[in-house]
Amino acid sequence: MAPAGGFDSMMAAIQGGADSIYFGVEQLNMRARASMNFTLDDLEEVARICNENGVRSYLTLNTIIYEHDLSIMRRVVDRVKESGITAIIASDQAVIAYAFRIGVEVHISTQVNITNAETVRFYSTFADVMVLSRELSMVQMKTICDTIKNENITGPSGELVEVEVFAHGALCMAVSGKCYLSLHTQNSSANRGACVQNCRRKYKVIDIEDGHELEIDNEYIMSPEDLCTIDFLDQLLDTGVKVLKIEGRGKGPEYVKTVAQCYREAIDSYFEGTYTKEKGEQWKERMTEVYNRGFWGGYYLGQEMGKWTDQHGSKAKTRKVFLGNGRRYFKNIQVAEFQLETQKVKVGDKLLITGPTTGVVETVVEELHVNDEGKKEMAVKGDTFSIKLDTQIRPSDKLYKLVDAETVEA
Repeated sequence: MAPAGGFDSMMAAIQGGADSIYFGVEQLNMRARASMNFTLDDLEEVARICNENGVRSYLTLNTIIYEHDLSIMRRVVDRVKESGITAIIASDQAVIAYAFRIGVEVHISTQVNITNAETVRFYSTFADVMVLSRELSMVQMKTICDTIKNENITGPSGELVEVEVFAHGALCMAVSGKCYLSLHTQNSSANRGACVQNCRRKYKVIDIEDGHELEIDNEYIMSPEDLCTIDFLDQLLDTGVKVLKIEGRGKGPEYVKTVAQCYREAIDSYFEGTYTKEKGEQWKERMTEVYNRGFWGGYYLGQEMGKWTDQHGSKAKTRKVFLGNGRRYFKNIQVAEFQLETQKVKVGDKLLITGPTTGVVETVVEELHVNDEGKKEMAVKGDTFSIKLDTQIRPSDKLYKLVDAETVEA
């Protein structure tokens, strides 16, 4: 299950082999503040694309709901039913009850903080799929999954309740994301989808008696490293969980495609009986190329304390540098043309192309045609250039160069 912050990420998830995608609309989701969100008018198109590709679609409606939100909530759930979106992910009982009442499939969000089988039994009246708390160990997960099976805990469909867990991506210092730091300091509630992520910053400790300051320079003590389970995925799947969820609705499409692709390959390998820890380490290394804060196994391996990152932002080994936009594509000769708005491009450069229909395409420049002057070794800002490409690009696509993260000048 992969995140989609927009059409480009949704296409990237499909390209990466996801079975389902989850996304939000403008309001009432835990990434409401993000610039990347769909609109209600996009729902039919999202459903159409997902249905055509055999992918399930889930709309997140998992914030705290106040009285004045109820009419908006009902309008969103009504549109979900009309548009053909597969299900909603909810945490507030008002949302769960309304969706259930009008026949919209409901999944219980991790915000509910499900930590035992009795809570699963309670919500099984309304939902067939439930996301467990991120603070559980695999032993605890297995106990819940075994109890569901042994005690025949079924959802509205009559089938056994399916357990979903986060498998990869950002973790919050608070229990299943229930944090009030952003609200306290900025009057911007994380539980309303407006977290300003001040936990990710560097801090000083001040002795209130004598005024001495200590700068905490070895680690960001409220900013956990990212969850990564791919190097013990066999153990995770052995617990009986049915859905692996990738975090990242605020991240770029290249992150979505790379991570989804790695977990797709790992899951397939597990069921084929070819999964090894060595393969897991190789997939993990691939994922260091895209956004990450460093990796750890979360609480799944029985750790009681978090593992904190030692720097601000991403530790990705590569970074993308914006170059320009797509212009047109010549299908008969498989050539893509771009307008270079900044920087330069030369033979041998690795390029990244993203777009709402294109998804994510990576290529290496083997031959460069610049303006109307034929083959050249380099194109510079202001040039129009073309390259061989076996994937269609569109004028709405953005072009980037992928460079080593240590590179000072692109």
